[in-house]
Amino acid sequence: MRPDDWYVTEHLDGFLSRAGGFLRSRPDLHTVHLSVTEMLRTRGPRTYGDEPPLFGVLEQDGEVRATYFRTPPYRLNVTPLTPAEADSLAAHLAALGHPQPGIIGTRDTADAFIAAWHRHTGAKATLRQRQRLYRLGMLTAPSPAPEGRPRVADTGDREQLIRWYGEFLGAIGDHAAADAATWADARISYGGLTFWETPDGTPVSMAGVTPAVAGQVRVAPVYTPAHLRGRGYAGAVTAEVSRSVLTSGIREVLIFTDLSNPTSNGLYRRIGYRAVADFAVYDLST
Repeated sequence: MRPDDWYVTEHLDGFLSRAGGFLRSRPDLHTVHLSVTEMLRTRGPRTYGDEPPLFGVLEQDGEVRATYFRTPPYRLNVTPLTPAEADSLAAHLAALGHPQPGIIGTRDTADAFIAAWHRHTGAKATLRQRQRLYRLGMLTAPSPAPEGRPRVADTGDREQLIRWYGEFLGAIGDHAAADAATWADARISYGGLTFWETPDGTPVSMAGVTPAVAGQVRVAPVYTPAHLRGRGYAGAVTAEVSRSVLTSGIREVLIFTDLSNPTSNGLYRRIGYRAVADFAVYDLST
């Protein structure tokens, strides 16, 4: 496995022409690659920042084995790698001279990469988060359901969505992949956010979905303000958006959770989500 087995480009079309079939072969494990490239395709290369994104494809004997992307200044996102592939990626990126603030990948992949990155650059890693990817099996609506009803957010909800998105990022201790206004406008444009409202019409929780691509949709984000938690609102709105996706004909419904939060993990299992794989998020020193 050699570093020059990796093809690198800043051009989305070139990346997808080489790797599109590979990404669609496992829409569950490649869900983030699929949703981010779809957003870049429909909204432009500066959707996630001022610098152009960077894409990489590992090819051997004419076959795509792995891919990565990075939308600066955010973390590197990689598909599953063997230890040898992780080492070749670290050597490849070190040779390019691009700083890497962090990595997201399946647990074994991320662990192998940070060890290789340390060997090649001396940089150290700090674990940011352990995640679990779930796939929806048989949907089971919460019972009893909280009072209220779902409603798809529209342009009149823009300011509240912007505010809640900022609160959500603060709650999980992360930064935005796009500014809050751009994020809200994009989600509103395709009906990608749903509120749970109390009977008097007050929004108390929200759940979003990514655009459908390659037969998969990911539920994200799910947020309830702190003072309204523990009342079943998050479970109700998550079940509702999951049901809506299934009704549209999509069968691959996915969600990521923070493994340090047993409440959310238990909630999603109760409504029918089943584990697919564990992921790790690392920050890297420069």
